[in-house]
Amino acid sequence: MKHLPAHIKMEKLLIEVNALPTKPRALIHSCCAPCSTHVLNTICDCFSVSVLFYNPNIFPNEEYQKRKSEQKRFIEILNRSDLSFYDIDSNHSDFLKAVKGYESEEEGGARCGECFRLRIRETAKKASLMGFEYFGTTLSVSPMKNSDLINKIGEEAEREFNVKWIPANFKKKDGYLKSIQLSKKYNLYRQNYCGCEFSFRGGDDA
Repeated sequence: MKHLPAHIKMEKLLIEVNALPTKPRALIHSCCAPCSTHVLNTICDCFSVSVLFYNPNIFPNEEYQKRKSEQKRFIEILNRSDLSFYDIDSNHSDFLKAVKGYESEEEGGARCGECFRLRIRETAKKASLMGFEYFGTTLSVSPMKNSDLINKIGEEAEREFNVKWIPANFKKKDGYLKSIQLSKKYNLYRQNYCGCEFSFRGGDDA
């Protein structure tokens, strides 16, 4: 299964997990409510999910608070007993430290990779410390995000923190389109830039 595409790996994993007598616990990093819509729709029947909102890249703070509030609201709308919200402090200075030297990189370049690594590693660390069996992220929903890189970082974090990575490319099979449709259905706020001040200046979509 090692060389299969990530979305095929995920499909096989979901079948395996769905056959278990009890749902394993998964800590899922979410970058924003809109991206989480399709992801949660895909995995919540197989996992008991806690959504981790750890996004120190988001700038300014007003935008951060707005996205976090919208994520919490969406989880409340779904109203599932097997779905919860987990928040930790997101210090913007941690992001700036992680991407130091890459500030002028183009969107999708090395700066984004360091941002992915910061958030995915923290998710794996928290998952390991809190006894979750799996961890993952919503990041691959966006067509702006490199799913191969995201999965590579996830696999590295799996080995480092000894917790299982959920391989995924959630943009496959119209995943991004489905996230847009679900966002409209639930009247969710959809931002027009990834989050950091550098993407804000570039005006790129999330």
